[in-house]
Amino acid sequence: MTDIEIANSIKGKNIHKVAKAFGLKKGEYYTYGENIAKVNVPYKDDVNSKLILVTSINPTSAGNGKTTVAIGLADAMRLRKKKVGLALREPSLGPVFGMKGGATGGGYSQVIPMEDINLHFTGDFHAITSANNLLCSAIDNHIFQGNALNIDKDKVLFNRCLDLNDRALRDVEVTIDAKNTRKDKFNITAASEIMAILSISKSLEDLKEKLGNIMVALNKSGEAIYARDLKVQDAMTILLKDAIKPNLVQTLAGNPTLVHCGPFANIAHGCSSILATNISMQRNDYTITEAGFGADLGAEKFIDFKCRIGGIKPSCVVIVATIPALKLHGGAEKDKIYEPDSKALFNGFGNLKKHIENIKNVFNIPVVVTLNKYASDIMDEICLVQAEGLRVGTPVVVNDAWAQGGVGVINLADAVIEKCEESYELNFAYDLEDDVKTKIEKIAKNIYGAYDVKYSKDAENAIKLIDKLNYSNLPIIMAKTQYSLSDDKDLLGCPVGFDINVTDIELRTGAGFIVVKLGKMLLMPGLNKTPAYERMTIHSNGMIEGLY
Repeated sequence: MTDIEIANSIKGKNIHKVAKAFGLKKGEYYTYGENIAKVNVPYKDDVNSKLILVTSINPTSAGNGKTTVAIGLADAMRLRKKKVGLALREPSLGPVFGMKGGATGGGYSQVIPMEDINLHFTGDFHAITSANNLLCSAIDNHIFQGNALNIDKDKVLFNRCLDLNDRALRDVEVTIDAKNTRKDKFNITAASEIMAILSISKSLEDLKEKLGNIMVALNKSGEAIYARDLKVQDAMTILLKDAIKPNLVQTLAGNPTLVHCGPFANIAHGCSSILATNISMQRNDYTITEAGFGADLGAEKFIDFKCRIGGIKPSCVVIVATIPALKLHGGAEKDKIYEPDSKALFNGFGNLKKHIENIKNVFNIPVVVTLNKYASDIMDEICLVQAEGLRVGTPVVVNDAWAQGGVGVINLADAVIEKCEESYELNFAYDLEDDVKTKIEKIAKNIYGAYDVKYSKDAENAIKLIDKLNYSNLPIIMAKTQYSLSDDKDLLGCPVGFDINVTDIELRTGAGFIVVKLGKMLLMPGLNKTPAYERMTIHSNGMIEGLY
């Protein structure tokens, strides 16, 4: 059966029962129908739950199944009678209708209701898009109404957004009036600063303050103009008053799951909300979360950004690998990665090894490696991966989350529970006191394995502005391809001797970080040649097929 067929074959528990299992009382949640609820629990400092981060090697275009593994792991730990919560990101419509598909897991390790979560859900993304574009309209309206703040229309720094892949909107021209036009662009909603701000806000007041701190433009004297100068932060907060509340759903096994916010890890910071993580950690002994794409992107940002501002640290990191992805990194052709090829598999292990070394040696965090089993896997190749894991001192635990749900992840759960008992001191890839270039170069050289970093003229100018405005102490969010450790999507495996090319840098003062664009990375993805929407069907009874 397909993912959507499996999801529709299982009737979930009423959301009130799920809320009770999560420890929620009346007034701490409100429902969206029978299967979804919004959670209204305040942020709490100094939570002591053990936090488990699921990440992966650099993926194939179909992904490596991090979400599937995270869900299966939570179900398996429940089978081991552990009190465990799950905090995941919300899907974006861009990948749903594009190439990658949804983000609710797969097979018998899914969260439901699958269609609702993958589509409009509770409207969080629409609220984020509306708040973002309200600010954009306020900027242009201020210029139209006389421009009392003396905004330089050619130095507007805040862009519009849309929750779809639409390459035609990467560069647009907007007309303010008959005499005033300016260049603008759309980012995908998952890469917007509003998404990032919502992901890291701990309360409505915190959200409003961060929205007001967004630097939207420079005036004609080169001074910063902020959203609060336009008096728009309260209206934006009003649009986001429900979106800030995490969404409660359930796994196919009926276990509570918080799904909230959805920043991409290749062009944003790649983590679900701090509030969802915190609430789960309040109510559970273990909390499992995932960070997008490979450990060079999502995990690095989770540790260097989210852990810093949230005052948290993982007790264990789970690195997900797959035999098809390892073969791709070992030189196999994309259309042959599901065929037997021990040579390519052996050659591709270096990518996994690099990610293991980063988590262990750079961040000093205990690691568990899991091989996410595919139907095409053969025993000889599984044994080869496990042997290579032992050779580098990290056993590889096989899981079958897709086919068996939590039952297929018991061995991984046991390994994770044991690893969570280890104590350690968390390290970061860089110090906040480092200058911008030093931060970038520490990530590029120590995490990616780059030889050197090259900066474009636009990037150099952006660094000068950041220094001038005294924002050089902010964390770094790298925007680069997810397919390679480098900034070249075709440079696979574990490359050495390559340069990282910084093409541009954007300052996000509301979210409190600096976005560094590497290589050809864009903040608005495009659709592939055969988008997923072509395979979708809805029948007269409302039944959907082809959503995955």
